[in-house]
This record gives sequence, C-alpha cells and structure tokens, in this order.
Amino acid sequence: MLDKFRSYAQTKAAQVILALVLIPFALFGIDSYLNQAGNNLSIAKVDGYKITLPEYNRAIENVRNRIMSEGKKNDPAMFDSLEFKESVVDGLITKQLINDDIKKSKFRITDQQLSQYIIGMPDFQKDGKFSQELYDKVLQNNQLNPKKFEESIRNDLLIQQVRDGLQKLTFIPPNNLTETLKVTSQQREVTVAEFKTKEYMAKANISEKDMQDFYDKNKSKFLAPEQVKAEFVIFSLTSILPTINVSEDEVKAFYKTNADKYQNKQQREASHILIASSKNAAPAEKAKAKAKAEDILNQVKKNPKQFEELATKHSQDPESARKGGELGTFDRGMMVKPFDDAVFSMKVNEISSIVESDFGYHIIKLTKIIGEGGGFDAIKSQIKAEIIYQKAQDKFATLAEDFSNKVYEQSSSLDGVSKKFNLPIQKTEWISRSDTDKFFKNETLMNAIYTKESIKDHRNTEAIEVTPNNLISARVVDYKAQSTKPFTEVKADIEEYLKFEAAKKLVATDGEAALKSISDSSRKIVWQPVVLVDRKNTKGLGEAVINQAYKMPTDRLPSYSGFIDGNNGYVIVKVSKVAFPNDENEENKKEFASSYTDALSNEYLSAYLKGLKAKANVSVNQKFFETTQKN
Repeated sequence: MLDKFRSYAQTKAAQVILALVLIPFALFGIDSYLNQAGNNLSIAKVDGYKITLPEYNRAIENVRNRIMSEGKKNDPAMFDSLEFKESVVDGLITKQLINDDIKKSKFRITDQQLSQYIIGMPDFQKDGKFSQELYDKVLQNNQLNPKKFEESIRNDLLIQQVRDGLQKLTFIPPNNLTETLKVTSQQREVTVAEFKTKEYMAKANISEKDMQDFYDKNKSKFLAPEQVKAEFVIFSLTSILPTINVSEDEVKAFYKTNADKYQNKQQREASHILIASSKNAAPAEKAKAKAKAEDILNQVKKNPKQFEELATKHSQDPESARKGGELGTFDRGMMVKPFDDAVFSMKVNEISSIVESDFGYHIIKLTKIIGEGGGFDAIKSQIKAEIIYQKAQDKFATLAEDFSNKVYEQSSSLDGVSKKFNLPIQKTEWISRSDTDKFFKNETLMNAIYTKESIKDHRNTEAIEVTPNNLISARVVDYKAQSTKPFTEVKADIEEYLKFEAAKKLVATDGEAALKSISDSSRKIVWQPVVLVDRKNTKGLGEAVINQAYKMPTDRLPSYSGFIDGNNGYVIVKVSKVAFPNDENEENKKEFASSYTDALSNEYLSAYLKGLKAKANVSVNQKFFETTQKN
C-alpha cells in the first residue's frame, strides 16, 4: 500500500502495478518479454486449469521485485531455492482456487464500481483529480491495455469481496469473549525443583570397554570429512577505487547537470500506522475508523516505544505493517499531500496527531531526516564520491571479463592473474567443505572447489561473484579424502557422550522417585522461589514449565507433576494457587477483543482456503522442479 502513496513520477512502474495486488501472488504484468519456447509446459493444474510456464515466470519475477523493493538484504540464492519456487506455485494455485469459487458463488463488481475505484486511485491522480494522461502512461509503460488492466482490478476487487465476507462472519458472543479472557488471563502460583543432568554425570561410571564397543559399533559417526588446502585471489571494486581520479571541473559539471537532484533536497525516513477508510466511505464507517486510530494514538502516547508493535498488530497497510510500520526513505512530493505536509513539518522521533488522507487515518513517526540542503560546497564531497564510485564500477565491469578470461586461459596457476592485476595470492589451511562455506560464505564457490577437476587436476575455478563487485578464483593445492578418525582421537568425546546418556537415565529415575515421595518430609527437595505467572508473564520460567503448569489439574491444591525437560534433566512442578484477576480496564478488554477477532478471522480465511484445496483436483509438476534444481 505504500506504493499507492507515491506519485507515478517517483516510483518504478512495476511497483505501481504490484501495489494493486490485494493478496500475495495475485499477479499480472508484461507478456511480451517471455520467450515462447516452453509456453505450453504445465507447472500445475487446478480442476483442469493449467498454470503455464509464462504465468509461473511472471510470478517469479514479480515476487522477486516485490521482495527486493522492500529494501531488506536478501541472499540471491534464496530466489533459486526449491522452497521459494514452491511457495510461488502455491500462491498461484490459491489465486486460481479463489477465482473459481468467485465464479461459482457469482460474486460481481459492476462497471460503475470498477470505474469509481480506478478513478479514485492515487496512482492516477494529478492535482487532486483523475488524469487520463497519467493513466495511459502507466499502462503503456507496463505494456498493458485498458481491458487487461481493468480485468485485473475487477478480479482483485472480487477477491477483496471474499475476504470482507469472511471477516463479517467473525462474531464472538460476549459471554464467550468474557470466558476466553478469563481463561487466558488466569494466573497460577508456581514453583519448580530441578534435577539437572550435568550434575549427575559424575555419578556415571564408563569403562574403557564401553567406549571401545561404542566406537566399534558407530564408526560411521566418527568420519573426518574430506579437506582441501586452497589458494585464491580476490578481484574487488574496492581495489579499484584508489586508482580513480576526479577533477574539480568534473564535479562542477556533474552538479550542474543534476542540479534538481541536489539543490535544497531533503528526505524523510518514517513509519506509520494506517487505519484504512475510503474517501467515499459512509460517515459512520469513517467515524469508526477514526475512533480506532485515536485509540491507538493514545496507546502510542502512553508508551512511544511500542509504536512498532502496534503498527505490526493494527496497521492496515500490509506492506509496512510487516516491518513495524516502516515506510523507508522518500522525497518531498512522493506521498499524498496531507501525509507529505505532516511528515515534512515534524521533528525526529516526533509522533503526529491523526492525519487524514484518501487512504484513511495515519499515525506517523518521523525516524530520520536525510540531507540538509545547501549549495555546491555543501555537497561537493558527496558528488565526488558518487563520480568515483561510478567510474570504479565502469572500470570493474570492463576488467572483470579480462579477469575471468585470465583465470580460465591460465587454469593451472593463479600466478598470471596475480601479476597482471597486482593481486596477492592468499592461502588457506586444511579446511573441510563446511569450513569452506564459512570461509568464503558462498555455496557456488564451495561447490566449484570440490569438483573433480579442481581436486584432481588442481585447476583454477571460474571467476565467481561471491558478493556484488567481488570476484574470487580459487585453486586446490592439496587434498585429503574422507577417513575414519582413530579411537584415541575421539575417546574423550565418546566418554563425555556416554556419561551424559547415563546421567539422563539416573536423573529421570531420581526425579520420578522424588515425585512419588513428595509427601515424605524426610526427603529434602530444593524448591525455587514461588512466582505468580500467567501465559504472557512467565517470570523467567521456561515454556516447557509453563505448559506443564497449565496442563495440571487444580481441583486439589497443591498439585504436583514431573516431566523430562529434554537433555536438561527432570523437573517437578508445583501449583499451589489459581487466581482470576478482575481486570476492569476497558482498554485491555478492547485490545483483547480486537486480537481475538483478528485471530478468529485469520482462522476462517485459513479454513476457507484449506476447504477449497480439499475439494479441488490439484496437481503439481514435480518433474519440473527436479529439473530446474539440477540446472
């Protein structure tokens, strides 16, 4: 939704299109860029409807762009992972299932409703009015004709009708809400006694024979991985930067050419909480939305530190809500006018009052001001740095091909490329495959080092871009095959393991015996201090203890129970009191009701989607994924 706040002139066209999507993977876009080869390949089928390769490719590209536009650092390898590809296909399947259900249920968006929605979209507004020129330009830049675009918007509005309909089904009777709140807020007075595994290890007796027998039966557990010694060179943009010279005249010329970019330019970095309300909404609906926004603003004022938490929980801008309300960095004029005027008049860390726009009601937090404006002298250093970096990038791009060719042409040694580019040859000690991955932090390079050619023929790997503007070529100089470690090398580890396993049995036996004799006053049990807990405020007790405490019967108190806490040991839990706090705080009740309603609404949506999948005939072309992963 953030992209809707921004005018077309300041945003990428792809972001404008993605901003129209109402649910993940509801995708449309450019058709012409696809290669026609393989267009008939079916990636999945939904009740006879084929999800084709072009549709899948569009989805991959749009989702990739959407994730990258969020500004977070992402490992490029993620986009090639099987998990990512399957999630995209699952999204396309979900979209098709909903579309089929819309047709069966005869949901309808009239031409008038469609027209009103498009005319009101900020993406096509100029001077507060719908601009046909801007509308045509956006569609043209995205190679979309009006019919195709309007069909997409109509489909998204139909999907929103489905979601809205499910939300209206969410009703919680007051008595049910009261009882749920009571159970949720129930408090229990708890104490625990711990029998720790590590403290029993000294009691475990492990013989030499025990260790030898374990070694003989489990030699596969004591394999030393294959290892290599390697040498490598790094060709980096940073090594080029010091060689770049920029004159004063170049800086002035660049400033003159880009005057609009630098003169009196400031940016803002802000977060917001949006309570959505259409400008055409009924007065009662607008009043309800505003009241909710004011309620949240009061919570923020009481504790500004919870702004991020409240944004994640309440904001109806899904894109920024996932990031705690974060909108990123933007220039003046990129947001709708009421928002823009407010944020550019605020101080850092200031929280705004309620700001109304065509999207609803905003609570804004200004987090940063970037740039102080000024003339040439104020930003001369910045411009010079930009020119140096651009020149270095151009030079790196030119030399990178030469570097790649050199390591390939003289593949038996790195000496040639080292001398030509004045790069030091660096060396590793013995490293395993896992060490190599950590050392170079790049799976592609690691795999190249461990090819048969690299190990047997000691040839250079190809030049691999391990991070942007950083190329590495490596060469294996020595190799150790996988082998079984000798008993003497692993003896101490085996003894430690066997002692720990024996101690786990001892501590369980001792803990269960203590629980059975809990009423025996002669047996001393060391209890931790008693604490009054609820499901949210655990007072330092672990999740396993809290879960156990709330599973225990409380008809007769005190109540005792014991359980094995993984490898940690045995824990006896004592519940001595149950309390139901009388919370008369209306604000807390409203917050709980809102959270409970949201959770129930999400469950309805999840159940609805599961129901559609259960009734449909869905198949996925697994062979396609196997082929793409191999490639």
